Amino acid sequence: MISKLLVILSFVIALISGTRISNLNESCIRCLCHVAGCDLSHKCSEGYCGPFYISRVYWVDAGKPTLPDDDPQRKEAFEDCAREFHCASRIIESYLVNFGKDCNDDGVTNCFDYMMINYHGGRACSEPLFLTPNGRRWLTRFQQCRF
Repeated sequence: MISKLLVILSFVIALISGTRISNLNESCIRCLCHVAGCDLSHKCSEGYCGPFYISRVYWVDAGKPTLPDDDPQRKEAFEDCAREFHCASRIIESYLVNFGKDCNDDGVTNCFDYMMINYHGGRACSEPLFLTPNGRRWLTRFQQCRF
C-alpha cells in the first residue's frame, strides 16, 4: 500500500514539476514510435494521427499538449501536435505521467510497460499482447528495437 502511494506521489510530482519519467528516455520514445509504426508522414486517418498514431481521447487524457503558442481549444490543435514528432512525444510522455505503472508485475516500470500502456490504454495494460495479430505485431516490433 505504501509503495503504491509512493508511485502515485512520484507521478503527481512529475506532472506538477514537468520532470521526465524514470525509464522513459529518448531510446524508449523512439522504440514506442517504431512499435506504433513511426510513419513520420502519417497525417490523420480513422481517428489516429502522426507517427505514434495518437487518438484524440489519448491526447485529452494526456492533458492536451500543443505546439508552442497554440491553444488546445483550437479545432486543429490535436492534429497539429500529434503529427509533429516532438510534440507527439510530449503527448506520449504526458499520458505516461498520468497512467504509467508496472503492467507486467516484474517490479520495474520500464519501456515494455509503456508500450503495453500505449497499446491497451492506461487502465488495462496488463492484458497480454500475444492474443491478437496486432498485439503480436507490436511485440515483434518491440523486440526489434529493444535496448
